[in-house]
Amino acid sequence: MTPLRVLIVDDEPLARRRLEILLREQPAIELAGAASDGVAAARMIAERAPDVVLLDIKMPGLTGLEVLDRLGKEAPIVIFVTAFDRFALDAFERAAFDYLLKPVEPARLAASLTRARETLANRAAAERAEELEEILRNLRSGPAGAQPPSAFCREIWIQERGGRISVPVAAIDWIAAERDYVRIHTRARSFLVRQSIGALAERLDPAQFIRIHRSSLVRIDRIVRIRHAAGRGAVVLSTGAEVAVSRRHMGALKAMSTSQTGR
Repeated sequence: MTPLRVLIVDDEPLARRRLEILLREQPAIELAGAASDGVAAARMIAERAPDVVLLDIKMPGLTGLEVLDRLGKEAPIVIFVTAFDRFALDAFERAAFDYLLKPVEPARLAASLTRARETLANRAAAERAEELEEILRNLRSGPAGAQPPSAFCREIWIQERGGRISVPVAAIDWIAAERDYVRIHTRARSFLVRQSIGALAERLDPAQFIRIHRSSLVRIDRIVRIRHAAGRGAVVLSTGAEVAVSRRHMGALKAMSTSQTGR
């Protein structure tokens, strides 16, 4: 479990100490620091980028509400911890995540931190999905101003029992290395060819095919989705086939996507 980095902000030393004790009782919590006033809190949030801030309201310098007002789009999750219930409406109008009253009950704090962890995980998953979708959109758009090249092969001749057959490159979905051979996958069937995947890749148009693993090439316009979870990536093709993407080639996939849009 990834540690949740928490910053404590309270002008009362005993209140800060109590929150530190409560946090130590929670699993996978990392204390990002403690601030005793609103000005210091704003500075530490910018410098240390905590995941969660336990924020008092009535403090010298800046109130907790004023600190929240200063936070931008990259704001951490803010859980107010205060002795005053009358500021709850103002807090939630400012999109506070939660509002805890002192003395804080351990179970109530634990529940709030659990929800915060789930919220951050969902945000990360959504951001990752959007990033992968952006890669896919850019790959589909192709290089700006690119012309159909004539130097790359349009068909691959395959020796089979009884003669040779031609497989149009346009019919190829993906290609996988199998020792000294490659297996060419089309929607209808697959073909085994005695050739290295590297040599075959040199014959194919890089605007149409991309290497996603040392042992696989896929046709870009067949990709319908890119998945990435638990450090493992894969592309899902229009045929339903799912082909693994190595970490190194996931980076190349993203780099190609970015270069195609000129960003």
